[in-house]
Amino acid sequence: MSLDPKLLEVLACPRDKGPLTYLEDQQVLVNERLGLAYRIDDGIPVMLIDEATPWPPAPDTE
Repeated sequence: MSLDPKLLEVLACPRDKGPLTYLEDQQVLVNERLGLAYRIDDGIPVMLIDEATPWPPAPDTE
């Protein structure tokens, strides 16, 4: 599922208010400056600082 380009234009990181990079194949919005990713659930970006995950993700150790 792809996000509306107009929505992508106005979305910003809630922590530093900077731009985000949309990775459609992984369904995340990434802030490379802070090393954070915000997931997208069913086409809805979850823009909560407490829900952000580290970016890039840690490799699996299994």
